[in-house]
Amino acid sequence: MYKRLSPLALATFAVGTDGFVIAGLLPSIAEDLNVSVPTAGQLVTAFALTLAIAAPVFGWATSSMDRRKALLIALGVFAIGNVATALGTSYAAVMTARVITAAGAGIITSTASSAAAVVSPPERRGSALAFVLGGLTLSSAIGLPLGTLIGRSDWHLTLWAVAGLGLVAALGVAFALPKMLPSTTFRARLQPLKERWVLGTLTVTTLALTGAYLLYTYIGAALADTTDGSETTLIWVLFVYGLGVLGGNLLAGRLSDHYPAERLLLGALAVFIIVLLVSRPAIETLGTTFLWAAVWGVLVGAPSVLQQHRLVTHAPAATPMLLGLNSSAIYLGVALGGALGGLFQNWIAPVWLGIPAAGATLLAFLLTLATTQSPKRVAVEEPSLATN
Repeated sequence: MYKRLSPLALATFAVGTDGFVIAGLLPSIAEDLNVSVPTAGQLVTAFALTLAIAAPVFGWATSSMDRRKALLIALGVFAIGNVATALGTSYAAVMTARVITAAGAGIITSTASSAAAVVSPPERRGSALAFVLGGLTLSSAIGLPLGTLIGRSDWHLTLWAVAGLGLVAALGVAFALPKMLPSTTFRARLQPLKERWVLGTLTVTTLALTGAYLLYTYIGAALADTTDGSETTLIWVLFVYGLGVLGGNLLAGRLSDHYPAERLLLGALAVFIIVLLVSRPAIETLGTTFLWAAVWGVLVGAPSVLQQHRLVTHAPAATPMLLGLNSSAIYLGVALGGALGGLFQNWIAPVWLGIPAAGATLLAFLLTLATTQSPKRVAVEEPSLATN
């Protein structure tokens, strides 16, 4: 199973690296394009917004397409966009290239996850989703440090490397995966979108990510005293956090193969609330900060896998659209977290952002309780495997 899933994990790793690495390259990009760093930062904003819109739109547009073909097209657009970014000599050209890149990236993660759900046996679906999302998670652990390191030499090399990752992933998809054709009507695949349970479940994703990124977005400021302003120390804390997220992904995947995803999600969110509430005293010393960051990462990583498992289990044939919408819910949560974190700093210092973050996570917990009893599983067939 994992041989087939490896190119899917590489694809999500490429997408994640592309998104995270740019943050570390912004000073070099700004200098090269003769713009300010905040202006260069809009490249990140445009990428995230385009991805959030593209994920459900292209998920809908390609829902009747062979999953392998859809993924190959998306990876092709993604690679072309990164090449165009590396070749761009003006801010407008680079901005356009980032939008193109995000359009391809928008359906890579959701399509890779839906493909993983098809090629894996139902009893190992959680592990399969976790393995594929592990690529995205691993990129969060090393993307920013790698971008900061490479950005000191030539930021163009990073984009060429990411484009290469996309092409290698495309080759793996072409040779390792079978055709995966939908076996239901288009109307049947749209049916789950009319359910309030689906909307509630997607809202849980947004609230959980809002709680996570309300603090994560400003973690540098929150840890300024603990790290004594050392960029190197902060990077190591973020690396430990990233490894925790990866561990949370994999652990949630394994557990969801044996226990109800709803119960696991409730448990993870409950502990997450406690960890956020104690974040202020937990980051008093560097030693406790590393421990707290690891636990925090595990609890950030678990909900994504569990939420995907809930959606895929409920309506297997609608997974391209549902997971596309879930990706949008994730990026909406990231954006809301950043915005609210900035707003709350009008009243509290960054070290206290764990308190409002716990509030957002509490809302996710309560809504999960309300959606624990899911409606009857949609009675449609899953996409079928076809011979090459």
